Amino acid sequence: MKHAYIFPGQGSQFPGMGKNLYETNTKAKDLFEKANEILGFRISDIMFTGTEEDLKQTKVTQPAVFLHAVIAFLCSEHSQPDMVAGHSLGEFSALVANGVLSFEDALKLVAIRANAMQKACEVQPSTMAAILALDDAKVEEICAAVTAETGEVVVAANYNCPGQLVISGSIKGVELACERMKAAGAKRALILPVGGAFHSPLMAPAKEELQAAINAATFNAPSCPVYQNVVAKAVTDPAAIKQNLIDQLTGAVRWTQSVQAMIADGATEFTEVGPGKVLQGLVQKINKEAVVNGIN
Repeated sequence: MKHAYIFPGQGSQFPGMGKNLYETNTKAKDLFEKANEILGFRISDIMFTGTEEDLKQTKVTQPAVFLHAVIAFLCSEHSQPDMVAGHSLGEFSALVANGVLSFEDALKLVAIRANAMQKACEVQPSTMAAILALDDAKVEEICAAVTAETGEVVVAANYNCPGQLVISGSIKGVELACERMKAAGAKRALILPVGGAFHSPLMAPAKEELQAAINAATFNAPSCPVYQNVVAKAVTDPAAIKQNLIDQLTGAVRWTQSVQAMIADGATEFTEVGPGKVLQGLVQKINKEAVVNGIN
């Protein structure tokens, strides 16, 4: 019986996020103020009183979701995690929870990652789409065929749960793939309102900047394993954790496989820490037996 702590990524943000923490917990207030200093702007004001539109900018979204999750974790009474994982951006939160990164270093890396990804999005217009109720192998096959025939980039990017896979790539590549997914029997193939092709080769321009920052940061030995997105298995070696974080920018988020690996390694309870309940829903779709709850 092991207790896993999981941390959400971009898309979980909402206006007013973290405000209650700030107003009711002195330690939380201090951490938010420290974050404002590190980032050089008052992200707490945007989180507490900004609009959905304000929160949608990648350079705001990523640090905001990270801060809500990590501050909620650091300021709550909880048992020691037996294992941790995070969805995409959430992996940085998970690495604070298991002691690999300090709060300050992780926040700096998240800010660098967000800005680098924003710049990569501007280099080439690109997008993502959610494919529902189509077999993973079929989705991969169609993506590969579109790329081979047209030269357009389109790949499987987020394996969220069985029957829910997100693809990522050039606008033309994603649109073509969506048409073929529907023809192959997908219930839906829905273009998502995102800034670019995250977790695809089109994020390569962001890799160099993030790699330099990650390699310069101090990564400590973890207090428990982190199940990383790109390998979907337990990792404890700091050098491997660094490399997997870098590879994650252009590699797939294997969330389904990560949760399955955690369950195979004894996880029976999953606590989602941070805004929203997205991951709790995904875990239950992956395994109905798992106990899920949240700290926010």
